[in-house]
Amino acid sequence: MTRLSPSTAIKILVGITAAAIFFHLLILVQIIPYDITWGGRLKSDAEMYVFESVSILINGFYIYVLLQKGDFIRRTFSKKAISTILWIFFALFVLNTLGNLVAATNFEKGFAVLTLVNAVLLWIINRARE
Repeated sequence: MTRLSPSTAIKILVGITAAAIFFHLLILVQIIPYDITWGGRLKSDAEMYVFESVSILINGFYIYVLLQKGDFIRRTFSKKAISTILWIFFALFVLNTLGNLVAATNFEKGFAVLTLVNAVLLWIINRARE
């Protein structure tokens, strides 16, 4: 059985995250209703704009760090900083997986699989030798 390389894991994560950004853009332009996301806690368009904008920025930053880790772009952060950032994202995805499992909507519960895949791929990337 062939193991998944860190480079391939990075490419998969960039694709998943780009799709997530697209999903958040669809919410931002109100093609997808925001009441099925964020645990159903958003109560106004103003809250949705803030949450979705922050989410898009964080996901963009995540892609930026992943691309640096894979040497697809020039590094602006040290290897140690990149590693630390990706371990933080790993922890966030583990926590998000648990949160999605107890979410109010089945739609959000379904995202537990996606956040778990993110965590596993980050585990592969973070455990790889430089």
